Amino acid sequence: MSDAFSLSFNPLGELVVRLADDSLHTKAVVVRAFPIAEPDRSISILGVEGKELVWIDDLSTVSPANKQVIDRALQMREFMPEILRLDGVNSFSTPSTWRVQTSRGPTEFVLKGEEDIKRLSTNTLIVADAHGVQFLIRDLPALDRHTRKLLDRFL
Repeated sequence: MSDAFSLSFNPLGELVVRLADDSLHTKAVVVRAFPIAEPDRSISILGVEGKELVWIDDLSTVSPANKQVIDRALQMREFMPEILRLDGVNSFSTPSTWRVQTSRGPTEFVLKGEEDIKRLSTNTLIVADAHGVQFLIRDLPALDRHTRKLLDRFL
């Protein structure tokens, strides 16, 4: 794979893009067009002024070195842990404290109201805690029975 660009981080941790014309762009930002539905497709790299420098249709077409930098840049920018299991809730009325296992480890958060659970599709939910942190439930039917049973009380 030969990309028409190369990516790196400078000593300050800023993303640097070198384009085919040898121009350098510092403080670039990587943005997903569809972060939940298609996280590995439709990715844009923007310059500091917000102008698109690179468009990537499919991340699998990018060289491994550039893909590694893109993945790191996205991790630094995005924070949406995925709920893997709901261990328990202190109450079935809101506000309630949820104990969950996430893709980033175990945590507890407060759900203020049922309206803080948003359905994106039949199988995908976003749960916002009292501080505005959003948690993703990617595949509702794939969750264990206990978790689905607890969630049903709030949906």
